[in-house]
Amino acid sequence: MTNESQANIEKSIEKIIYQAALALDDHNWDGWFELCDTDFSYSIMSFSPEINKNMTYFSGNKKELKGLMDMLPKHNTDHSPLHRHTSVYTVDVADDGKTADAVSSVTIYQNMLDGINSHIDSGESRLFVIGKYIDKFKITDGTPKFISRETKIDNRRLDKGSHWPL
Repeated sequence: MTNESQANIEKSIEKIIYQAALALDDHNWDGWFELCDTDFSYSIMSFSPEINKNMTYFSGNKKELKGLMDMLPKHNTDHSPLHRHTSVYTVDVADDGKTADAVSSVTIYQNMLDGINSHIDSGESRLFVIGKYIDKFKITDGTPKFISRETKIDNRRLDKGSHWPL
């Protein structure tokens, strides 16, 4: 693989990470899933120093995640919008150009719609979660698709009704 083709793939991967953030912010699940391979898997994890172990908040494949997204509007969830600020740190393309790994920082803010917490006013924005995206990509004909995303959050507590993908 030439340096130019590697640079093009790296740029495409950065772009797809940012496109994913926009799709998630807009609850554009179909747009997000289009960026993902059929074998996509997703998880939300956090490390607990108290028990010295990783905790799993969610782990599932694309089909399970699609089912969850279809069901969420029918459940009692917090509809306060989430806004992701993502910065891509690294993109490592395999020598054969068929796969890649990326690490990004993510900070997610929440705009409170109804002031459900007594100490937070309606309309106020608050820091919701911080962490990293650990992404793996499959590259076919120069086009990357997510094959996995592990969202490693620094928080160890998520509010009730927070079922949307981070």
